[in-house]
Amino acid sequence: MAGPLSGIRIIELAGIGPGPFCGMMLADMGAEVIRVERPGGNPGDAGGHDILFRNRKSVAVNLKTPAGVETVLRLCEKADGLFEGFRPGVAERLGVGPQVCLARNPKLVYGRMTGWGQTGPLAKAAGHDINYISLSGALHAMGRRGEGPVPPLNLVGDFGGGGMMLAFGMVCGILEASRSGKGQEIDCSMVEGASALMAMFYGLHGIGQFSDERGTHMLDSGAHFYDTYATADGKYISIGSIEPQFYALLKQQLQLDEMVFGEQLNPQRWPQQKKKLAAIFRTRTRDEWCKLMEGTDVCFAPVLGLEEAPYHPHNQARNSFVPVGDMLQPAPTPRFSRTPSGTPRPISAPGTDTRTVLADCGFSTAEIEALLADGSVAQV
Repeated sequence: MAGPLSGIRIIELAGIGPGPFCGMMLADMGAEVIRVERPGGNPGDAGGHDILFRNRKSVAVNLKTPAGVETVLRLCEKADGLFEGFRPGVAERLGVGPQVCLARNPKLVYGRMTGWGQTGPLAKAAGHDINYISLSGALHAMGRRGEGPVPPLNLVGDFGGGGMMLAFGMVCGILEASRSGKGQEIDCSMVEGASALMAMFYGLHGIGQFSDERGTHMLDSGAHFYDTYATADGKYISIGSIEPQFYALLKQQLQLDEMVFGEQLNPQRWPQQKKKLAAIFRTRTRDEWCKLMEGTDVCFAPVLGLEEAPYHPHNQARNSFVPVGDMLQPAPTPRFSRTPSGTPRPISAPGTDTRTVLADCGFSTAEIEALLADGSVAQV
């Protein structure tokens, strides 16, 4: 796989959710990411994970055997990093915790992805994205006025505050290790990752400009000029006319009454202004509003479904979605001018690359055959 991380080798101890997303990000950027999976098993059988598992090599290893554990430790000797998403203490019980892995390779960067973090009263408790973003303060802030919190899919905890943050941490750790010659352990907590995503709002709260009342602020559906609106055909459009010049253009395009819409930043007037805007947007179809405002400085976009987004002219012009196997997928991002990423490869079945990977990491043919024979590894 081409990309700026070409030449970097990462071991991924198989899991679901934020771990695979981290692996996807690293692999999309050109890193050689080797998924260590149990023989015959594949968390990708859970819907949606096929995309998250793209661009990987797969080695099937039985970590319940001493030879299987030794196989992973030998892989670490030839790697720049390893990451796992077990509960605290599980990797140690399996024999592949950070101490033993770093003993084999002192330059190894060992990433640990959990919801609560490696320490603290909740560290060993089960949880999911919705719980982690609850503790961070993020979920409380999301929702409309007078209504309860609305989970933003699992984007904020699992993917933004989890997998993306771990990928960032892995790259930082590997960069530092290239200078110091020393590896280290990364404790990536989704609670803390989601809290970091809320930094601006904690800052606004600290100066009294962001309260705990949902749906009353500029960016949380409180403002009439920053929200979604239903159209005549039952679809939706989005408006983000924050800056004065963009708001002025919105007023011009919609021929809004200055007596009603003149005080843009007066929260007391937002409910009335929003009600009037909603009535206006229901008078035309989404396509009609697109014809009038898309591409202007109103800050406008149609709200597209998953079936529509890949085929929008802007996304098509940039090849923002690419075919991988029989599935259209988001393209690798961000883009690099000199070291662009290649076209993603589809998911591999567990054990597809066992022989090749072990050979690349210094295992002899006899060693590989012995491991296959006693069931410590498997090859599809």
